[in-house]
Amino acid sequence: MRALIGLSVLVALGLAGCGGPAPSVPPTAGSASASPAPTFSPSPSTPSTTSAAAAPSGEGRCHTAQLSARLGPRTDMGGGQGWLPLIYTNTSDRACVLRGVPGADLRGPADPNGPVYPLFRQRTGIQDVRLRPGASASARLVVLSDQDGSVGSFGSRNWTPTELASIPPGETTGFTLPWPAGLTVIRQDSATHPGSWIEAFAAS
Repeated sequence: MRALIGLSVLVALGLAGCGGPAPSVPPTAGSASASPAPTFSPSPSTPSTTSAAAAPSGEGRCHTAQLSARLGPRTDMGGGQGWLPLIYTNTSDRACVLRGVPGADLRGPADPNGPVYPLFRQRTGIQDVRLRPGASASARLVVLSDQDGSVGSFGSRNWTPTELASIPPGETTGFTLPWPAGLTVIRQDSATHPGSWIEAFAAS
């Protein structure tokens, strides 16, 4: 009997001595020890470089030869500011797409800043605007006019443009439009945030 007890003790000790750390096993799906998969909150959406409703195949950018341009009536904004719609109309027999901000240079008499005032391009709200034949789109042209005692860059005063030169986005030729008589513009050629600018096209 004592021999059997001793043998049992030896077997138990032998098994304990052979035991080492249990081999690690990669946690299986659903295992309590598995780390949960990381979750990501969607970041705020940013404007896409393409329109949500893409233009049908074959409808490219509007070219100068397909368009006409004109200025609409001024709307007062207060504080000497007002805006005029710069209106482009598709005069061709094919649809086309306007996207971006048109070039807008005011030209006029001699001034300490020179005879040309390139307006700042406000590049917010850019979208594709599809123009069917005969349809129009407009860009807001904001103008800060002279008030009593106002002085622009380099002492400029009472500068009144004679015409507006405008070029469609992506084009190299454009239009020359008469400027409204008597509508002055404060020259702020060197300002970081001038009071006059041109905005992106929107459907009319």
